[in-house]
Amino acid sequence: MPMLFPSSHAANLLRLRNGDVLCAWFSGSQEGESDVAIVVSRLPHGSKQWSKPIIVDHQPGKSYQNPVPFQAPDGRLWIFHTEQDAGAGQANAHVLYVTSKDNGKTWTAPKVLFDKPGAFTRQPLVVVSKYKWILPMYYTPSRGITKGADSNYSVIEMTSDAGEMWKECEIPESDGLVQPSVVDENSHYVAFFRSRYADFVYRSTSEDGCKWTAPVASALPNNNASIQVAKLKDGDLVIAFNNVNASDKKGKPQTAPRVPLSVALSKDEGKSWSFVRDVETQYPDFAKQFSGLSDKPGREEYSYPSVMQMPNGQIGVAYTYRRRTIKFVEFDESWIQQGSTTGKFKGN
Repeated sequence: MPMLFPSSHAANLLRLRNGDVLCAWFSGSQEGESDVAIVVSRLPHGSKQWSKPIIVDHQPGKSYQNPVPFQAPDGRLWIFHTEQDAGAGQANAHVLYVTSKDNGKTWTAPKVLFDKPGAFTRQPLVVVSKYKWILPMYYTPSRGITKGADSNYSVIEMTSDAGEMWKECEIPESDGLVQPSVVDENSHYVAFFRSRYADFVYRSTSEDGCKWTAPVASALPNNNASIQVAKLKDGDLVIAFNNVNASDKKGKPQTAPRVPLSVALSKDEGKSWSFVRDVETQYPDFAKQFSGLSDKPGREEYSYPSVMQMPNGQIGVAYTYRRRTIKFVEFDESWIQQGSTTGKFKGN
């Protein structure tokens, strides 16, 4: 993507009804600083060139993160995102929203949506009907993603009146499991979680979107970094994730490298994953370049993927590229099925 600022992170894709695709992320000097803004780039229908990003929201002294765009049934665009005091960590974050009535050309001033301390967004909203929406969320009572992060937990915010009122549904036994990515399987819902323990991707199900089963570990590794799942037109699920972990069992919150970045396919609602292929693998000098999870642009990191089926039927993935910019790639299902991985999960 074209760059506005030195550092970029946490992309999310959105397909508009007119065939355009939006990509939203946060960008500034460094995550957590007061110059970090929410920006949006557009891929016009039929084009292969993304537009120069525009700033959607920014306020001096605040740091913005994790934008989640969606288009409501009435055509209005929304972006949810977090806000926290610059340099203060995540424990007192809350969620704002902005809207657009002209397909994202102009945006309203931000308003507070959820003000409970530590409220965080990351994954796409699920539109069930004209008025019923499901917004996956999580809370971060800890300042960061390791020390004390076993206190983090996931919830679902539900509205039955197109966002006027919200009901919070806590996901049981989700301590240390965050950023639920929810897919609608018609008669029920399935959610997949990032693990603060850097062990596995976890999975949970719900019949109504509010009452959820306790998450259980899947076969996919997780490195305490974001994943995302999407349902394809043929019913298969595709997941984008970092195919590496630090542990094969829950211990203390920790991290692992954010590489390789891989994609996998499931034909049974994420119970198993039959095919996996790497999108980005490490450079030969990876060991020298990787020095933990600092936020300095240029580190060896391919992370926070967003995945969706594009208007042309291809699978599109946008992700953080070395903290400098957002990279976008697209391919079809057969490309995944013909591939291989250098990561931990080898398929069934």
